[in-house]
Amino acid sequence: MAELAGRPLGALTRRDVALALLAVPAADALASLPGIRRGLLAAGNPLSAAFWSSAEATLRAIDEGDATVGDVRTWLEATGTEPKGMIGLHVWDEQAERSQLAEEMHTRLVSYLEERLAAGEIDPDLLAAGDTEACRVHIALQERWMTSPLPDGRVPMNVLLDEKDEELLAEWEAADAEALSSLQAVLARAGDRPLPAGELRLAAARLREAVARRGWPGPLLVACGGMKARELPDDDAELWLSLAAGVTSPAGDDWGGPGRRIGDVDDVVASLCALDHFDWLAVITALATGGPGTSASAPDLAGYVRDYDPDEGLDGGPGGDDDGDRYDFGGLDGGDEFDELGIQAMFVPVTMLWRILGAIDDEERLTPLGWWGLPEAVRRVWAHSASPGSEPPSPG
Repeated sequence: MAELAGRPLGALTRRDVALALLAVPAADALASLPGIRRGLLAAGNPLSAAFWSSAEATLRAIDEGDATVGDVRTWLEATGTEPKGMIGLHVWDEQAERSQLAEEMHTRLVSYLEERLAAGEIDPDLLAAGDTEACRVHIALQERWMTSPLPDGRVPMNVLLDEKDEELLAEWEAADAEALSSLQAVLARAGDRPLPAGELRLAAARLREAVARRGWPGPLLVACGGMKARELPDDDAELWLSLAAGVTSPAGDDWGGPGRRIGDVDDVVASLCALDHFDWLAVITALATGGPGTSASAPDLAGYVRDYDPDEGLDGGPGGDDDGDRYDFGGLDGGDEFDELGIQAMFVPVTMLWRILGAIDDEERLTPLGWWGLPEAVRRVWAHSASPGSEPPSPG
């Protein structure tokens, strides 16, 4: 136990002992408790009766299958020097999954809590008893440390959240790149999709008129497209593709932010943002291969997602990827239950916006304009992330 903690028996903390006990089967840990307690007593580090009582109760509950992960976590945190699993917006990963930075900050926080324990600011026995004030102080100490600069100027909370943001961005860019690759393979099989110049011209005129008018749907269109009503692109194709891309990936960056009233625009944007790469790839694959006239109602789109197999037709096919190392888009696993009504609900604002764009007609069937433009708009979204700074494919 001392070797595992890296310090002598006389200096072991409750956390050290708890982690060592949790590292072995609960039955073995229970059997070893009397010997460990005698050894620590002989080393002048008896800990407290409350700790040993809580240790026995927790280990017995684990052994009998009655302990939850939360129960064990609460007991470990009650040692006084184990950080809370979640502090503010930061959630600590399990040790094996922590980054080098997270492990450094976690170790620093443990050391800080040990100092506060030695100074008498933390009372583990009261924590184990669930004392409200003791728990409040314990959390406040951690929050204060996490939001205070270290000697080198770093603020733990800030650098940890920044790292998480970078990880999420990298994962999203990887998903964009793989989705783009899959989409390009689909479009290669679908063949040429000519730009219907007349339809585009009429649709662009309607869109400019809708944006110029006050009221729905102008605010929604420009919000999703990340534009301002007075700064619309002069080029019809650029206007249409920008607005269509905003349906797949709303470009605004302040949804629900301070000072914003949650309303119709925010509700629609939230629904659009809930759709992921798998959903869009399933839908665009069905529409691109089906061509004009393909059904595109919300129930139809949900059905395309339900039936979509991202591997179908890729291996060995044009643009296929047969290396077996594709990104997992989060499709259905064998035991997952498909929430068809939920997916339908998320596609309702999509079909509404597509009708405004002229991508689908009043009968919710794909138009020639939608056949040309929707795949291009989605490709534009994913290409922008996959190749930062690169220009999207030119329309037409």
